[in-house]
Amino acid sequence: MEKNEHSPLTRIPVQALSLRLARTPIRMKHAQTWRINKINPVHDLVFCLSGKARYRVGEEGFTLSEGEAMLIRGRERFRGVHGGGGDYTGVAQHFTLDLFGRADLMDQMRLQRKVKLRNWPVLQPLIDHYRTMAATTSPTLVQHHQFMVLLLAFLDDAFLGWREEGDLLANQGQLSLQIMLLASRLAAEPLMEEGLEKAMEMVPYNRDYFRRAFRERIGMTPQKYLEFKRMEYAVHRLGLGQTVKETAAELGYSDPYFFSRMFKQYIGASPSSYRLKRTARSRYRFVE
Repeated sequence: MEKNEHSPLTRIPVQALSLRLARTPIRMKHAQTWRINKINPVHDLVFCLSGKARYRVGEEGFTLSEGEAMLIRGRERFRGVHGGGGDYTGVAQHFTLDLFGRADLMDQMRLQRKVKLRNWPVLQPLIDHYRTMAATTSPTLVQHHQFMVLLLAFLDDAFLGWREEGDLLANQGQLSLQIMLLASRLAAEPLMEEGLEKAMEMVPYNRDYFRRAFRERIGMTPQKYLEFKRMEYAVHRLGLGQTVKETAAELGYSDPYFFSRMFKQYIGASPSSYRLKRTARSRYRFVE
């Protein structure tokens, strides 16, 4: 699979992900005598702010330098020594990222071990702030939000693809991954011409079993989820000034009244009343 052009977490349902910081951020400042040899029970994401260090994870050896980040997966033994020169500084964060509370999402992805962060000029002050403001007791809500930004930046650069389909029937984690991928596709392409059935053909599970599992995790069936995403798309189009009839036609509804009933069912207001409210707000918006 070729490297994705977008973040692997783009359009994943918010309720699908659970990020946990296993401890407060680790402020790294190591002199030339520093060395490490350990195994962490959770994943460890390391950002280098200055200096360098030489690491070995399993049989893989590499140097981590300023502007680079690396992922050490949980239960992997790693060794590190100072790379020479001035202090090796940065920040490390132990974490887990679960999918539907059932699967380790990081284990479902193929990732580069180490990357040069493309947006380093933007990320450097964020990482420095994250390191400086590290709490001394337990992780804070702010740290959760800040780390998610840093994790997404790493995944944008490190993501190679999802695990091969040959392993997809192995466990509940792979089932959760397939649910996430289908939900992401439906959210990204609510007007897909081939329809839901075409998308379901790519799922390597029994249809009825998969629909039940999808509803259990997402809260609605794949059909209802697609309808909800289509209504969200309609909200956007109506907000741009498109008429109810035009929006219904764009979504493939030949009967605008049936579209209106569907819209109200999912959004809680009729498309005409929603459009009038949006138009009124736009009409009385003042520009200083």
